[in-house]
Amino acid sequence: MKIHFLLPLLLIAFSSCAREADLVVYCSLDQVHSEKILKLFADRTGLDVMGAWDVERNKTVGLVNRLLAEQNHPRADVYWNNEIAHTIRLKKAGLTQPYASPSAEGIPFGYKDADHHWTGFAARARVFLQRTDKEVALPARVYEMAEPQFARHGAMAAPLTGTTLTHFSALSLNDSSTHVLTWLDKASQSGLKIGAGNADVMRRTCEGDVDWCLTDTDDAAAARRNGHPVEVVFPDQGEGGRGALLIPNTVCMIANAPHPDAARQFIDFVLSAEVEALLAASDSEQIPLRPGVDAPDYVKLPGRDFHATTVNWEAVANELDQRFPDFQKQFVK
Repeated sequence: MKIHFLLPLLLIAFSSCAREADLVVYCSLDQVHSEKILKLFADRTGLDVMGAWDVERNKTVGLVNRLLAEQNHPRADVYWNNEIAHTIRLKKAGLTQPYASPSAEGIPFGYKDADHHWTGFAARARVFLQRTDKEVALPARVYEMAEPQFARHGAMAAPLTGTTLTHFSALSLNDSSTHVLTWLDKASQSGLKIGAGNADVMRRTCEGDVDWCLTDTDDAAAARRNGHPVEVVFPDQGEGGRGALLIPNTVCMIANAPHPDAARQFIDFVLSAEVEALLAASDSEQIPLRPGVDAPDYVKLPGRDFHATTVNWEAVANELDQRFPDFQKQFVK
């Protein structure tokens, strides 16, 4: 394996020779989890694969901006995103091309683009992480987080990046921007701690600064794996609950990809049940979207262990574009 640096990207070539790569994949999923998948694909196919991971803090936006900058002379063949809204942004900008992968069969329709520009797989859920070494006042619903009896003991990330931005854009779409912005203001005034990101509020929960937080299942998995006395609770369950939000990884083929045949081959591979199972068994505990995937018992599955909400992802992506300035105004002083 050879390692090349091209700031702000970390490029890794899975080959033993210096010739041009057969496939270039830009990837926003943490390298520690996704690099193994690229290496497995390269080993099985014999293709020389170049993986690119952004080394900046906001890796998704960094890679999306690079794809936008390269649109007239694309370098990447495939973009593997660890979320969905920015993938739809690329489609709207004309930077993706359709590919109906046969491996997408079995993935629920709501996680597939009707025009075949992107497909979702291996999701994270938005969950409560609570301490188990004390009695905790934990809300049952996301909107209950703003109630003072819960808020003063909890934390969430500011809705400025990543899954928290996507989550609150989805809430805004369902319940109006006025409702969500008013709710966020009430939550802060009620004592809810606002952190820099999901990992930050997870850490504060583990350290005992707060009793619970709103975060993602992969961050919750890290907390549990490191021996902290915590457990996951899925919000908005039971009668009248809209369900927990599942935010999938997505994969898309870049328009005018230099290596389209290899791109299709990789997309077929990464959308397979095998890869969903590998990601479920990884430390990030990604949640398979298709039923019947062989996942560890500790990975909770939609429809079996919790109810997931239904989402119009195209509409959420549009809402995100409109709400981001509002969230910035409220949280960036």
